[in-house]
Amino acid sequence: MQDKKDKILRALAKVVKKRRGKLSITQLSLSVEVSKSIWSMIEQAERDTQLTTFYRIAEALNMKPSHLMSDIERELGEDFTLTD
Repeated sequence: MQDKKDKILRALAKVVKKRRGKLSITQLSLSVEVSKSIWSMIEQAERDTQLTTFYRIAEALNMKPSHLMSDIERELGEDFTLTD
């Protein structure tokens, strides 16, 4: 189970980094009240986000949370499931 959780966190990290592009973590974190340290931990796959934080991140990236989730699902692959 931990391996699957780690895979989700890595997918989130990859998508957030890609979507952020050259925008500064400082700028984005201030705009949506997510600390720089939390944002950084998310991008390093070291932090499991709360749903409210997930929404804030999506807003900072100018996208709907459902679109951010779709990107993560694509990154995980069609056959990924958290349960066996």
